[in-house]
Amino acid sequence: MEETTMFVGLDVHKATIAVAVAEGGRREAARYFGEIENTPAALGKLAKKYGRANARLSFCYEAGPCGYGVHRHLVSLGHECLVVAPSLIPKRAGDRVKTDRRDAVALAQLHRAGELSAVWVPDAAHEAMRDLVRARLVAVRGLRRARQQLLGFLLRHGLVHTGKAWTRTHRHWLTTLRFDHPAQRIVFQDYMHAVQDAEKRRDTLTEQIRELIPEWSMAPVVTALQAMRGMAMVVAVTLVAEVGDLTRFSNPRDLMSHLGLVPSEHSSGATTRRSGLTKTGNAEARRVMVEAAWTYRLPARVGRILLDRLEGLPVEIRDIAWKAQVRLCARYRRLAAKGKPLPLVVAAIARELLGFAWAIARQVAAAKVA
Repeated sequence: MEETTMFVGLDVHKATIAVAVAEGGRREAARYFGEIENTPAALGKLAKKYGRANARLSFCYEAGPCGYGVHRHLVSLGHECLVVAPSLIPKRAGDRVKTDRRDAVALAQLHRAGELSAVWVPDAAHEAMRDLVRARLVAVRGLRRARQQLLGFLLRHGLVHTGKAWTRTHRHWLTTLRFDHPAQRIVFQDYMHAVQDAEKRRDTLTEQIRELIPEWSMAPVVTALQAMRGMAMVVAVTLVAEVGDLTRFSNPRDLMSHLGLVPSEHSSGATTRRSGLTKTGNAEARRVMVEAAWTYRLPARVGRILLDRLEGLPVEIRDIAWKAQVRLCARYRRLAAKGKPLPLVVAAIARELLGFAWAIARQVAAAKVA
């Protein structure tokens, strides 16, 4: 008997999952099964109900706050499961009714039609490393907020440091401040303690990342990426943790497009209109690439810190990194000399820098196979 495929759409929530089923090879609308509990036992029971001897099950659900637990459980049962990019799900214009039932039915029907785009699902170890990287990002944002609150408090009382903030000189200046009212002294010390605690939290998480990198499967790629200017440990580990294996993209243009570092376009006929970046994909990976691109405003050179990172790396990796530095530094100067806005110049540099990162990842993968 010919095998049939049952396409199962799941609208996943914290406590429940709405389920709809569309049978392959047919045109009728998907059938709504109902709601089940969001538990492994309920998912197993659902898979057993539809997993007949001549039927293959293919599940799908939107990526969201519930993570990849549903995906991993269904895959462990031997079934196919797609985690779908919500922003790429086709929507009908004018559709203003949204319910769990409709979402599940739409997912099942679109999955049967092959209209859904799956996201990359990390393994458990990679996801754990990504959680650590994101925890550090939260700590950095908390530190920024604590510093802003302290400086805002001082500004309200007319206390402004003329030099650069948070240097050794600035910190010494903070220790010399005195307030007349006891309440203001308490507030000032509380803000100071908040900054110190936030700095300690950030530094602790950074050190934890550094210690765990050697145990990570992506450690060779993270180490190799640090050969490039502007790609220190935090930038390299953030890029790899958020994007995953860079070599899963067939060419660097796909990677650039995935991270939204390509210009948007609205062209028709003989008219071509291009505007700002599409800014699709992972915002944090795009942010660190833009930050790294700013370092190429200076002439190409290998400083002491970069020289330390290059130590022990293969010649092929060093050559790619130096080629990137020479090209991107010259490109920055050339675009700036034409009068291009600096944000546009940096975006162009970040886009090409991502292409060189892809080349290094390919080189690491080739060396591993050899």
